Amino acid sequence: MTFYRWQDNTLTLSCQIQPKSSRDEIVGLQADSVKIRITAPPVDGKANAHLIKFLAKAFGVSRSAVSIASGETGRKKVVRIEDPDKLPELLNIERT
Repeated sequence: MTFYRWQDNTLTLSCQIQPKSSRDEIVGLQADSVKIRITAPPVDGKANAHLIKFLAKAFGVSRSAVSIASGETGRKKVVRIEDPDKLPELLNIERT
């Protein structure tokens, strides 16, 4: 399995999240996932909300265009991004 999949204009990403990091960043690929560091702690949904905000900015979409499809309580998540305006070069994602 690859770390991303397109379905129409929706990008689905497999992610490995590292909360309580010193900064927010997309690190790169780790196995079949995108490793993402975020500063928020994994308490009361703060990390998920922060992840959505971070990815919305990184992909040039509104927060409502980003959703967590699975893995809300774990570090491994599947995230959907509706019609992204930009694709981070580090990930080398090709639009189909």
